[in-house]
Amino acid sequence: MTGSSLNSQRFGGALLLFLAGGLYGSIGGAKPSAQEAVFNEGQASVSQTTEDQDSNGSAQQSASTGSKQPRGSFVIAPLPISSPALGSGIVPVLAYIFPLERGDKTSPPSVVGAAGLVTNNGTRAFVLASELYFKKNTYRATAAFARGNLNYDLYGLGAGTSQQKLPLNQTGQVVFGEFLRRLGWEFFLGPRFFVGDSVISLRPTDLEAVPLPPDLGLHTALTAVGFRLLRDTRPNRFYPTSGTLLDFTSDFFSQGLGSKYSFQSYKFTFNKYWSLTKQQVLAFNGYACITGGQPPFYGNCIYGTNNKLRGYIAGRYLDRYMATTQLEYRLALPKRFGVVAFGGLGGVVSGGNQPFRTKNFLPSGGGGARFELSKKYHVNLRADLAQGTDGHTWGIGVGEAF
Repeated sequence: MTGSSLNSQRFGGALLLFLAGGLYGSIGGAKPSAQEAVFNEGQASVSQTTEDQDSNGSAQQSASTGSKQPRGSFVIAPLPISSPALGSGIVPVLAYIFPLERGDKTSPPSVVGAAGLVTNNGTRAFVLASELYFKKNTYRATAAFARGNLNYDLYGLGAGTSQQKLPLNQTGQVVFGEFLRRLGWEFFLGPRFFVGDSVISLRPTDLEAVPLPPDLGLHTALTAVGFRLLRDTRPNRFYPTSGTLLDFTSDFFSQGLGSKYSFQSYKFTFNKYWSLTKQQVLAFNGYACITGGQPPFYGNCIYGTNNKLRGYIAGRYLDRYMATTQLEYRLALPKRFGVVAFGGLGGVVSGGNQPFRTKNFLPSGGGGARFELSKKYHVNLRADLAQGTDGHTWGIGVGEAF
């Protein structure tokens, strides 16, 4: 089982929506990883690294001699994908990382890019996205547009190991936007919106004893407004070696806004990074998801998306509540290579009389290799092999898992 992913939190968001099985997923607060055919919504916020400072110094020297240094850095990666959910194919990724304002040395670099998805089961999708930082890191703006035609399998709510999979086709599009302003203590706060529509139909199959989703064959529109609270002290969002990330998002879908369903989605992420030595980093990730109201099946918390957790096919486990935690050891090697080892534990439950208990836990563990695509911003190509309760996954992506 293999997958691929683009790891920049906003882009990944948009594709995640589709690849997770619907037009709503983790956009604007997760990371893109098509691990097991799902893109995780990823974050990005980079300060200048030592290498960047060196390049700035050389840029000043070059300026005195009349030569110019490149303003930004391109990241190009045609990622292969082979998934039991979406088939085999390719995920072409193109991104440009650059400072939005040349004279602004405070803001992290901005990112604009595009990604696509083409597989042999007929799945087609693309996303255009941007994440801009400006006015000396006072404002952050994110926008994304995605459109696609997906063929995937639905296992139903809860633990999906014993449930028959239902082959579905979903076509649609989504627009996402977010605008944050810096407050005190390095906090950012601002509004966000989500507008999407899709049509879900059943692919040819044996329907005996397989429950059908209530919105099958209907045109579904989803509209939401919400807010995001963010605090990010990482010196480099593409390869954090220290600092923390605290991220809370809330989205409110309402029929009064034109949405077919009325429900609420809350997501909380906490990441912590320790630099053990110059080449070694220890990274921790904790995540919680809560869904209220009456969501469509793809509006629930979906295990295996946003790299929560690797080792699971996205869509096999989904429910109202989800919690995960994981730890990853990262070692940079000579010649731009690197290796990682990781492990984690999580689960999904419906709430009520089903709290998180030992029988609900879904462990994960594995390792991977890294290759540095951009030395200026330390953007890595990622290849991870992970083992879960039901089997294993192999994921390829751009950027770290968290």
